[in-house]
Amino acid sequence: MMRSWPLIAAMFLALGGLSAVAGYEMAPPRAAQWHEIAWPFPRDGWPAGRAFRCGAAECGTDVEVYLRPKLGFCNCDSGVADDDEVDRVSDVDMISPRFAPLKAGDVIDVAGMLGRIRAYDVEMRGGMRTAIGIAVSHRCNLMAVAAQGGGEAARVRRAVLTFLQSQEIKNWAVVAMEGR
Repeated sequence: MMRSWPLIAAMFLALGGLSAVAGYEMAPPRAAQWHEIAWPFPRDGWPAGRAFRCGAAECGTDVEVYLRPKLGFCNCDSGVADDDEVDRVSDVDMISPRFAPLKAGDVIDVAGMLGRIRAYDVEMRGGMRTAIGIAVSHRCNLMAVAAQGGGEAARVRRAVLTFLQSQEIKNWAVVAMEGR
């Protein structure tokens, strides 16, 4: 019995190490891993927003997020009412005009603003990508968020939501939605 004790201890250590590695691999990316990039889209009727990128090494897949307020653009009474509205206002069409929803969207809260989130397949020059569209409102103002990444929708969505929950982005969104 005494000889098997070191073997049992070694097995527990190995399992613990593997669990730590698996936990690290599945952990969502932290906001500090995101880097601001230039707004990549041409000018339209709204001011340019902010754009951020997280590489595959940091986020498990490459992801870019584009967000901007659209002041005075939202229905003051109902906010973001349905998935059709997310399709129209979230700026996914700026990533590619050829996008198709993967399924019905979900209700979401970003920085205390309610709205909806929806995942899409988008056809791009380099092939198919995953896109995430988010539209949330505060009073009569809308925050449009579009993201695209090279990976499964759940992974891209998790990376985007982790980013949006960072204190820096929450603070910026609240100020931007007030028009300051």
